[in-house]
Amino acid sequence: MFFRMIRGAFLLQKKKMLMIALTIALGASLATAMLNVMMDVGDKVNQELKTYGANITVVPKSASVINNLYEMEGGGSGEGSYLLEEELGKIKTIFWAFNIVDFAPFIDTEVTLPDGSAATMVGTWFNHHMDLPTGETLDTGIQNLRTWWDIRAGAWLDEQNAAQGADACMVGEVLAGREGLSAGDRLKVSTRFGTRELTVVGVFDAGGDEDEQIFAPMEVVQSLSNLDGYLTSIEVSALTTPDNDLAKKAAKQGPQSLSISDYETWYCTAYVSSICFQIQEVITDSVASPVRQVADSEGAIMEKTELLMELITILSLIGSALGITNLVTASVMERSAEIGLMKAVGATNGRISALVLTEVLITGIIGTAIGYLAGFGFAQIIGHTVFASSIEMKPMVIPIVVVLVVAVTLAGSIPAIRMLLRLRPAEVLHGR
Repeated sequence: MFFRMIRGAFLLQKKKMLMIALTIALGASLATAMLNVMMDVGDKVNQELKTYGANITVVPKSASVINNLYEMEGGGSGEGSYLLEEELGKIKTIFWAFNIVDFAPFIDTEVTLPDGSAATMVGTWFNHHMDLPTGETLDTGIQNLRTWWDIRAGAWLDEQNAAQGADACMVGEVLAGREGLSAGDRLKVSTRFGTRELTVVGVFDAGGDEDEQIFAPMEVVQSLSNLDGYLTSIEVSALTTPDNDLAKKAAKQGPQSLSISDYETWYCTAYVSSICFQIQEVITDSVASPVRQVADSEGAIMEKTELLMELITILSLIGSALGITNLVTASVMERSAEIGLMKAVGATNGRISALVLTEVLITGIIGTAIGYLAGFGFAQIIGHTVFASSIEMKPMVIPIVVVLVVAVTLAGSIPAIRMLLRLRPAEVLHGR
């Protein structure tokens, strides 16, 4: 009998039940879209921010001490303080190896140009191919870390182009203008350890001090500075999780200040401080530090983006609850005579309330299924429009959406149930 009455309600009030289902579907779709985007947006935002450079720098421990003493920024190092090039592959063996997007090593030296003037030459990787200790391969270098460079003439130096070989370089726009250099010219540089004649393959505009520098393959600068196998710094671009109180405590007081459980949580979370710590574990006598401007910006953007998603979700659910309230209340008012008759023949308030709630929940299930599919479609539209990539479907979103929809549906039905409980059979059956 109970289910016959539910079926009859659906047949007699098809339009209202359809409206309730659509209202729930709208709320569920927005909640699904926002939750899926919110859970996937961290990596998307991080990937977007990686175009602005590295967020971790690694320098020798002695250089870090000097920088701290004199409040210097950047990596420079003192005499005899260097990192080992042979350890670079270990960066991709840490716990958060898959979060390391790109990295590039650096070594710099002062060279003398043909006109007798001095310039800084920086040795680095451009698009270096390396075989990792894990058996994987990786192509990395400053071509990925300096995406804002504007190549004014020529092209990026291609390490994997055998025709260019090691005798190639790129020159900053300011230095090129002063020396009258353009792509294809030959440039002779000298140090007390030797002389090299390089082909200028590209002239770039970096918008900073780099415009007065020469960039060349690592082995060229190592040879000219007599430091084969050594580095002065490493820049790392990593996907990180915004800092919370635990991460700030570890960064300020050191990991040793954490309890065992907090340490495990911190170490196994992709905070920038834990990734820095793990890099220090594999690179001998090194200090890895976050580039605070980049790291803090990532955290602030992430927090604001997630807050926006949460507010949209909450507002959409509130709107659905209000819509459900109006529709269910209207349904109860239309059926007041039927409800009054059920009370007159002995039906209790509990059974009648259960009947109405069951009808609404069944409608809600249908609306949730439609809304979830539509919401996932909305998420893909957001992903492709904002991040130019798809949004991954998160299985855990399903139970969250179901719980939220059930809560909203029940909350929206409360006013109608209260009206139902106040109905008096005698008054309703007499048309009052």
